[in-house]
Amino acid sequence: MMVAGIGSRKGISARDVLAAIETALEAHGLAMTALSALATASLKQDEQAILSAGRELALPVIVVEDDALKAASSRAISRSSLSQERAGTPSVSEASALAAAGKDAKLLGPRIVLGPVTCAIAISGDAA
Repeated sequence: MMVAGIGSRKGISARDVLAAIETALEAHGLAMTALSALATASLKQDEQAILSAGRELALPVIVVEDDALKAASSRAISRSSLSQERAGTPSVSEASALAAAGKDAKLLGPRIVLGPVTCAIAISGDAA
């Protein structure tokens, strides 16, 4: 399973989200068709742009609960003090991707920051 974890500021557009996903995938030499799902933290569950991006890509959007997000946080590569303060994790996108992809998931690299959106790609151990 390959998951794109999404973090963002408020009021973003679906175009912002899609551009960040595409940029992150390109950084790893991957196509959009490689993705199994999108993921984000529960505090972003009402962010319409993330939900719209999932619909446009015909991918499920997994909302990661706070406990799972915090459990995956120790495996995050990036560190944002703002993310830590607001979401309780050093990287919403990285922790969301890791939590949604499963306990043996690994990040393909640090999150990509594209304007107001961050995107990290995680892959589960069985998809390697």
